[in-house]
Amino acid sequence: MKKIFALTAVFVVCVAFNASAGTINSGETVSCNDANSITLEKANIAFENNDKFGYTSNDRGSANVMIWKSSNFTTVPVSLGGKGDSNAALHGSDKGHETGVSDAFYGDLPGRNKVVLTKQSGFSRGDSIGDISGLVKITNHGTNPVTVTCN
Repeated sequence: MKKIFALTAVFVVCVAFNASAGTINSGETVSCNDANSITLEKANIAFENNDKFGYTSNDRGSANVMIWKSSNFTTVPVSLGGKGDSNAALHGSDKGHETGVSDAFYGDLPGRNKVVLTKQSGFSRGDSIGDISGLVKITNHGTNPVTVTCN
């Protein structure tokens, strides 16, 4: 009887942490099954830079997810970063000019807040994100929430 209760409890916990779509926080997972498209969008969190060394409490407002695809048992990392300063706070007052760093590689270089993965039929590369058929699990490994929409 204790084994059945323990197995039931484990099953309930797994189901609770594996939603079908929605907003996931750090360590949570959502699943999409046979989706035509999957939209990943990070929460709009302000970039915080209050530390003298440029470290932030919110991972510069970015998000990191891992996508596991059952179609070819591949795991693909995806990083979403709407804001960033290329470690501007860590550079000295010379802004990198003494070391030859040009302005093109310094300053605010924003990433993408949103990514849409579209189903591609007949896609054969196993190491890519092209085939999202079957079960796809998205796990948030970052510090900021990510909204996942399965269409």
